[in-house]
Amino acid sequence: MVLKAESSELLVIDVQPRLMAVIDGAEAMTLNLRRLTEAARRLDVQVAYTEQNSRALGATLPDLGARAEEVTEKMTFDALGTPAFAEQLATEATLVVTGAEAHICVTQTVLGLLDRGRKVAVVADAVGSRVPANHAAGLARMEKHGAEIVTTEMVLFEWLGTAAHPEFKAISALIK
Repeated sequence: MVLKAESSELLVIDVQPRLMAVIDGAEAMTLNLRRLTEAARRLDVQVAYTEQNSRALGATLPDLGARAEEVTEKMTFDALGTPAFAEQLATEATLVVTGAEAHICVTQTVLGLLDRGRKVAVVADAVGSRVPANHAAGLARMEKHGAEIVTTEMVLFEWLGTAAHPEFKAISALIK
């Protein structure tokens, strides 16, 4: 599956201050999330955010540019267990999934999407867990069930498709 901007939707799951404070490699993960959300905005890729119990964990990190209408509050680990989230997803889009924690909310959401026959790409360097072994186990499980495992740079350059794209310079500058 090649990712195309016009047929992708970026999901940012539970990237909240109290959770990110304990994520292994959170700084690098957050940098990749900023790259992905910026590229999505430039390429008109729809973005959907979830917040797990925002009263306890805080709102989505402000530098990710979440707009109020893009954010769904949830208490379920599988975001699809929150009807408002499931209803907002583009029906034919390939879902490019990021967030925390890789082995809990990300895995449960991805498995739910795959069970519904959705195409899913999980961005390995833009998902995180508190413990590296849990991150690895989550990625392995999602891949075993049919998710594509990709990296931030793979997504960015597949979304562009060509160096002749009008946003090529701006998006390639995000990774320098």
